[in-house]
Amino acid sequence: MMLDWIANRVGEQLKSQRLVLATAESCTGGWVAQAVTSVAGSSDWFDRGFVTYSNAAKREMLGVRDETLARHGAVSEETAREMAAGALAASRAHVALAITGIAGPAGGTPQKPVGTVCFAWARRGGATEAATRHFEGDREAVRRQSVMFGLQGVLDRAAR
Repeated sequence: MMLDWIANRVGEQLKSQRLVLATAESCTGGWVAQAVTSVAGSSDWFDRGFVTYSNAAKREMLGVRDETLARHGAVSEETAREMAAGALAASRAHVALAITGIAGPAGGTPQKPVGTVCFAWARRGGATEAATRHFEGDREAVRRQSVMFGLQGVLDRAAR
């Protein structure tokens, strides 16, 4: 299965560079954390995961600002960036992945249709990168594709 493969590859890459990962997840509900902790030995390179489904959780656990949520919404690159920064600040990790989106079947708008997912990858002392993707399919398909894309982003950035 592709998810198992990429989770293993992420672990190999992080471990080889002595990097530790934290996750901040909304629409994926902890699926990234589940995928990486299914890898034997992941305690060597995974610190913790935050499931911050509500805006209150994003604010309280990750320090996402009220202004960011009001101006850009929970599903935005700005919010994803603050989620990733908050995950780094509240953990011992060197790198963080944040995911926030609209998995459906409801909740979409013309500006942000169902399947819109925002990502951020942050590195302690380094740059934070963000991206937005639109995934097709039902709720599970959107969530699975989000987990895969997020982990691929960790792999790509850890290899740099």
